[in-house]
Amino acid sequence: MTTSDVLLIADADGVRTLTLNRPQAYNSLTVELKEALLAALREAADDKGVRAVVLTGSGKAFCAGQDLKEHVGLLQAGDPAPLHTVKEHYNPIVKTIVAMPKPVIAAVNGTAAGAGAAFAYASDLRIAAESSSFLMAFANVGLGPDSGASWTLQRLVGYGRAAELMLLARTVDAAEALRLGLVGEVVPDEELAARAQKVAAKLAAGPTVAYAKIKGVLNLAAQSTFDEALEAEDAAQTALGATADHSEAVEAFVGKRKPDFQGK
Repeated sequence: MTTSDVLLIADADGVRTLTLNRPQAYNSLTVELKEALLAALREAADDKGVRAVVLTGSGKAFCAGQDLKEHVGLLQAGDPAPLHTVKEHYNPIVKTIVAMPKPVIAAVNGTAAGAGAAFAYASDLRIAAESSSFLMAFANVGLGPDSGASWTLQRLVGYGRAAELMLLARTVDAAEALRLGLVGEVVPDEELAARAQKVAAKLAAGPTVAYAKIKGVLNLAAQSTFDEALEAEDAAQTALGATADHSEAVEAFVGKRKPDFQGK
């Protein structure tokens, strides 16, 4: 398992928690952190012992987005790296989150801005602390959205609201985020970590092979015709009907007991 000072990794009850760990810089994204996060997400996706993932930040922020100090420094030095970071880092990160064959929960513990907010939008579930906030800050620095935000945000809140949040670069607090559908739950700050772990542990104990199929058909349906969605549902249901988890669930139902899912 890859480890790094800028990214903390912990496992418990089938849940892998990835904590962005640059609290002094609001967990803003340097090249080092982006590369560490991408590697850790890929490892989590491939590790059969990991059945759910929690993404969160240390300190007072979830993630403030791109580290602009590093970004400007590289640009001034004539380094082309900043011009390639979307293709090399941000796109692969959100693709890995979306394609992760297990649930991903964003535990938003503070400011989530730019790419940081986009990572949360790409996650399957979002639980926010009362003090958290979301900001699509791209326009403030003369840039457009990246990290999949153009795709994920409008699917959460609709085109009109997504355009407003991006064009006006308006901060959304936790209460409004809940009303808009940006997050599914808001909890007191001190309860966030425990709540995220509880939800993740519940998912980790569930039929993870079915979760992977659910994610797959939802993502396909978001960009396909109705007939294509029906075909995908049929294929997924046929495959899942032959799994050990489905047989276990049926037997448990008949036997009036709790099923023991193995993700198979």
